[in-house]
Amino acid sequence: MTDLAVGVDIGGTSTRALSVCSTGAVAGRGTAEGANPNSHPPSKAAARVAAAVSAAVPADASVVACLLGMAGESKMSDPAIVAVFESALRSVGVTCRIDVVSDAEVAFASATSSPEGTVVIGGTGSVAARIADHRKTSWYGGWGWLLGDEGSAYWIGREAVRSTLRLLQGTGEAGPLAVAVMTDAFGSPEVAPADPAWRRKAVARLITSANAEPAVRLARYAAMVSGHASDPMAAAIIEQAAVLLSAHAQMVRAPGEQTPIVLAGSVIGPTSPVGLALREALSDEAEVLFAPDGASGAAWLAALLAWGPEAPRPTH
Repeated sequence: MTDLAVGVDIGGTSTRALSVCSTGAVAGRGTAEGANPNSHPPSKAAARVAAAVSAAVPADASVVACLLGMAGESKMSDPAIVAVFESALRSVGVTCRIDVVSDAEVAFASATSSPEGTVVIGGTGSVAARIADHRKTSWYGGWGWLLGDEGSAYWIGREAVRSTLRLLQGTGEAGPLAVAVMTDAFGSPEVAPADPAWRRKAVARLITSANAEPAVRLARYAAMVSGHASDPMAAAIIEQAAVLLSAHAQMVRAPGEQTPIVLAGSVIGPTSPVGLALREALSDEAEVLFAPDGASGAAWLAALLAWGPEAPRPTH
């Protein structure tokens, strides 16, 4: 039987598993729906992880290392939840120890072979982490929407609504971003921001709309900011988001440090306006990389556990 290491990148909306041989060759892939136990019932989450692993591991193979990467990995400190995941994975033939790390660690490992550096995650929330010997040793941010998440999709979406409110309470002309925010919030393209009476009513409507749903739903407006990046209102939000995320990175780096900085998450991807601005803000001090595939990072970390520090990175 072929010995394999399996890494799983567990997200809230999708889960990806990758198995690799000791040579670094990819042996199989598997996918499933979201399986983070912070946002799904543990039994359902575990079953989805097991399904992804089962699809990634050929029938004639033996799993000698299994590593799960997820946001909010502290959830797996609960023995009852660990037992649910172990049971599900044992049912698909995984008999080895199961290791759990953060999404920051797998993101960093997916982008660089360096054992240390910095990873910045910009998704619905935001956090920066220091990586040493492939593991997260300290972090800044990750406090959630109420206390922080500066530069995240939530923060960007909230700023889009706040900026629209400021515009409506002033006399400026509504640009494409403000119109898009109002159209979405009011559920109608019939907006008349040039009418002072309409503007006054729109303020109350927009406040009511934003407060009538879970706060995290404001994150949907982040896509509008990116889509209207040439709008001065959007450009200002993008610039400030990059400044805040850059500050997150600086909080976990030593002065003059030259280790790589890895960017991960939908808000700071390689083609996103915030990602491009953040890369520019950080590139003077270190190499800035974008995380390509969390599953490959998880698989390599699993391979390091299985075969030691000389285990090659997965080859595609």
